[in-house]
Amino acid sequence: MNRRAFLCSLSASAGIIYLPTLSASIAVTPSEAAGPFYPVVYPKDRDFDLTQVSTSKGHALGEVITLQGLVSDTEGTPIEDAMVELWQANAAGRYRHPSDKSRAPLDANFQGWAMVKSGVKGGFKFKTVIPGSYQANPLWTRPPHIHFKISKPGYQELVSQMYFPDHPLNDSDLLLARHSAEDQQRMIAKRHNEGFFHHTIVLAKVAL
Repeated sequence: MNRRAFLCSLSASAGIIYLPTLSASIAVTPSEAAGPFYPVVYPKDRDFDLTQVSTSKGHALGEVITLQGLVSDTEGTPIEDAMVELWQANAAGRYRHPSDKSRAPLDANFQGWAMVKSGVKGGFKFKTVIPGSYQANPLWTRPPHIHFKISKPGYQELVSQMYFPDHPLNDSDLLLARHSAEDQQRMIAKRHNEGFFHHTIVLAKVAL
């Protein structure tokens, strides 16, 4: 599917985006460190499709997925116009960032970072690839994960990480292990179909 067709599908799905059952007093999505690979300078390419860049006709390597999500408050009310930022490693496990000194190859066709706003019903969508795992140190290999930063006036800014279901490295990840079993489940995406994942992000309102 090309970029234009994908954008059309996003618009068409805005009214039927998957909405999980939400109830009162929902727990806020657990926060996590931004890590060292948040963009130093915002790239010009910042749209929802991370699998292509404007300077190339090529496509990113790796397993292409659709990541659809919902931003809500703790009462389950969808939040419109929240700024949703995403950044991640490429399929080989390397970030498009000057501080990543990994020997893994860069992918010139992978955007690495994106920014969209949530829609009227709190929905957002990205087209990306499953990030590769990588060694954080000789004794610790990080599982595939995606970083998020979500902000909107009136709500507490959230930086978090999303993991993929049933990945064997999740069980030994030192960052994920710091959270309770319940919070870990809030940080792991739900797989709904082949190549389709959903992730709910819950923000806390700023106390008046």
